[in-house]
Amino acid sequence: MKDYIPAKDLLKGRIILVTGAGDGIGKTASLSFAEHGATVILVGKTQKKLEAVYDSIEQQGLAQPAFFVLDFAKAGEPDYASLAEAVFQEFGRLDGLLNNAGILGTLTPLGMYDDQLWEKVMQVNLRAPYWLTRACLNLLNKAEDASIVFTTSDVARSPKAYWGAYAMAGAATENMAKTWAEELESNTAIRVNTIDPGPVRTFFRANAFPGEDPKAAPLAETIMSTYLYLMGPDSRGKTGRAFSAQPGEQD
Repeated sequence: MKDYIPAKDLLKGRIILVTGAGDGIGKTASLSFAEHGATVILVGKTQKKLEAVYDSIEQQGLAQPAFFVLDFAKAGEPDYASLAEAVFQEFGRLDGLLNNAGILGTLTPLGMYDDQLWEKVMQVNLRAPYWLTRACLNLLNKAEDASIVFTTSDVARSPKAYWGAYAMAGAATENMAKTWAEELESNTAIRVNTIDPGPVRTFFRANAFPGEDPKAAPLAETIMSTYLYLMGPDSRGKTGRAFSAQPGEQD
């Protein structure tokens, strides 16, 4: 989406929930959505980080956000139902859901992967977005054209050695998104897509590639046009697609 130029008020009046909103891509997306008119619901596990993003949005005089603290590694299906109910009580609907939260796990051969860490990666990267999306379907159905976006990665689409649980959870997420797109396309106005952000300058990438110059990767701000496109009305009718956010790459 390198040629896409979002209108300043692209997301005006829209209510968008972002997971992993305390830092990295989630933080940048939350700020970008707010700057384009959205009311953003910030969800993450660290209250201090969410409060900092909340304050940044408020200080700019943008639509007042909300935040919910939720640790995906420990939360279960009832916690997501409670979150969805709280959103319904305060906002009445959702226009967008960005499932962005995720953990790396470890880079190690499959035969040596720690079982508990494997389960934690699957919990955070696969089960949590499934439970949250399912809990929010009724809220998304109340919008005129709702968008669900799952963040995945290149290793979810083209597996590489040692990426283990992270790659497999991502591959399952790609499949889940396409399944939901198929199921929702015929009788709802909800579109479902995935996005691979590519190399971005975040703590997540620094942990995954400790030998890489952290300044070599572009800032998250440089890839926001694709996120804005998918959350705005210009992407109506686009569903079941696997998008790439890096300039020059297409879905």
